Amino acid sequence: MLKQVQHDNFIIMFDIKLIRENPEKVQEAAKSKRIAIDVKKILEVDKKYRDVEIVLQKFREKMNAFSKSIKGKPTPEQLQEGKELKEEVQKTENDAKLFKHELDMWLSQIPNLPKDDVKVGRDESENDVIRKFKEPTKFDFTPKDHLALGEALGIIDMTRAAKVSGARFAYLKGDGVLLEFALVQFAFEMLLKEGFIPVLPPVLIKKETMQGLGYMENGGDEDMFHLKDDDFILVGTAEQSLVPMHKDEILRKEDLPRRYVGYSPSFRREAGSYGKDTRGILRVHQFNKVEMVSFVAAGEDDREQDFLLSLEEKFFQALDIPYQLIKMCTGDLGFPAARKYDIEAWMPGQNKYREVTSVSTVTDFQSRRLNMKYQDGTERKYLNVLNGTAFAMSRTPIAILENYQQEDGSVIVPEVLRKYMGKDKISAK
Repeated sequence: MLKQVQHDNFIIMFDIKLIRENPEKVQEAAKSKRIAIDVKKILEVDKKYRDVEIVLQKFREKMNAFSKSIKGKPTPEQLQEGKELKEEVQKTENDAKLFKHELDMWLSQIPNLPKDDVKVGRDESENDVIRKFKEPTKFDFTPKDHLALGEALGIIDMTRAAKVSGARFAYLKGDGVLLEFALVQFAFEMLLKEGFIPVLPPVLIKKETMQGLGYMENGGDEDMFHLKDDDFILVGTAEQSLVPMHKDEILRKEDLPRRYVGYSPSFRREAGSYGKDTRGILRVHQFNKVEMVSFVAAGEDDREQDFLLSLEEKFFQALDIPYQLIKMCTGDLGFPAARKYDIEAWMPGQNKYREVTSVSTVTDFQSRRLNMKYQDGTERKYLNVLNGTAFAMSRTPIAILENYQQEDGSVIVPEVLRKYMGKDKISAK
């Protein structure tokens, strides 16, 4: 099915050939993501590395020729010459490693380049609404937000969670738990029919793994919980432990696409968000999530992204929750993403649309950094990787509670979830 392979002494952070051939394009693409890189410096270091590699190759050839020229027992002069040649090879090898390390450090700062169809824009204010599903929910009474509903129904308890863990934690209780697991069962039932492989992944990953994913650059590490004594990081989504499963492996092309659905806790510091969205469970430090990950052949990621997006839309259409589909501009793309869509569900308690899912293609960006390939005939190529949210268990329940609330404070259970919950309404006990 697959083979284990080793790196050729280093991680290929970025396709240096692309920089050599299109330096201006790479510079401008990074700039469009609001990330400054120094392509001129990168090319200078690359030239130094290639030059020393040429010298190293010549020394090795000279060393091989010298070894073959010795017949019988070497003379003292030959021993001295051999020693000097060996020292030159070792010194040049060390120089090459230093230049390669420097080059990798520069390359690691280059984000994945946006796809050609992604609009150049500064930030989320320039994202495009692609389409909408249903009009915002209307009520004959003043709707409550999810926290007021959840506390009255006895299914969300943030006061006690604050005593135990501090701010931005919650106890989910009673029918709130049943609602979450109904969503999990619904997602898994649908995705297993589509050929997804279910996984319960680790929630602690090594720092080097997270660096390979490309989530720690450009300030991304500020939103992560680090266990520094053990050099572990708590995942912010199941994808962060699902994608590296195939690190240093070669899959077969005939086994692609390979699709996984994972369910796990997610942990986020929410750095920079203090003072906003602090009410309720919209933006908490810990929540559970059902996540989709796909590995496909090179060039198949556009089609796969459309497929994953169609699944996300089916989920929210089945829940009958109003939403709008957003295509992110370059300035709102993450470091690894080449194209990203968000679904924003209508939340009556806030009187606005809020993000509930996203789906991204990272092309071969993460597979290069994690050395993940597939065999295509006689060639070994880098996999294309995609990730997409099925359900985030903080925000999807919010959308359900707020859109399905009744005047008496009860909440109707979406029809598609009733068989899993065994009831059609959540009421106060």
